[in-house]
Amino acid sequence: MFCSVFEMFLHGVVFMIYILNSQLRICAADLCNWSGSGFPAGVDTRMVLQVKLRCTEGSVRWLYPGRALRVVLEPNLSSVKHTTVCIKPSRTFSGANLFIERDGTLELLVTDDNRAEHVSCFRAEGPQMPAIYIQTSPLGDESWSRRWIGFRYELLANRSAATSPDHTTSCRPCNDTELLMAVCNSDFVVRGYIKDVLHNPDRHISLVEVLAARVHWQRSGLFQHQAHSDASGSPWLVPSWRGVIRAHLQCGVKPGDGEFLFTGSEHFGEAWLGCAPRYKDFLYVYRTAKASRRNPCDFPLD
Repeated sequence: MFCSVFEMFLHGVVFMIYILNSQLRICAADLCNWSGSGFPAGVDTRMVLQVKLRCTEGSVRWLYPGRALRVVLEPNLSSVKHTTVCIKPSRTFSGANLFIERDGTLELLVTDDNRAEHVSCFRAEGPQMPAIYIQTSPLGDESWSRRWIGFRYELLANRSAATSPDHTTSCRPCNDTELLMAVCNSDFVVRGYIKDVLHNPDRHISLVEVLAARVHWQRSGLFQHQAHSDASGSPWLVPSWRGVIRAHLQCGVKPGDGEFLFTGSEHFGEAWLGCAPRYKDFLYVYRTAKASRRNPCDFPLD
């Protein structure tokens, strides 16, 4: 009698483990990237694939996407507080919604009908790092297996709102406080002119070509030095820099005359526009703040 009860208990435990495994399947990944198949999840709609990534930047590529994928970001660098997470969906991202899971709730970030290739950043404060949750839309028995979706991610420390390429805030002009913080915290600060603006409706972005007389600083080499030459082939003594800054199409960026101070953030090897006042307007704001000792950092004027 005891053996029969014990055997029934064991069968119950095995059955419960089977049910749990059918609903949450943990997938192996390297420290930074994951590329896997959703074929088992496509067969069983109850299955949620779960991936854990340990780096501050990387990518996810989901082949044959099934029903749902949950990506947990747990960087090993515990000594550095990463307060901002940025996500860039792949160009093939369609037929799915991307959510951010924070404190047990889901917040919609990328929708099925919003396929624009853009960067979205959000705060990641709290005791636990947020998770990224992808839920696919039903596409029929055949069409779901002919595609792949994915995204790139990066975790940043001490990123201010003024330098984040969020589409809801980056279109409005910066106020004086945001401008002063932007020249201190931005990934790049460049003084120059707008050479051209190209609009890409398919990707929902505008490309601003900038010719800069001075690069005050940049996190990487997105702005390249160019040596100008005269008719005899001798290089000019005045240095020149060239770079391309991205902005959301809905911001309606247009070519403008005069000198600007371009600030912004770098994400996934691209420069994104932040505050960009005319240089003379910035000088007035900075000098006024410095006279009253309200400038958050010193900025070189020449």
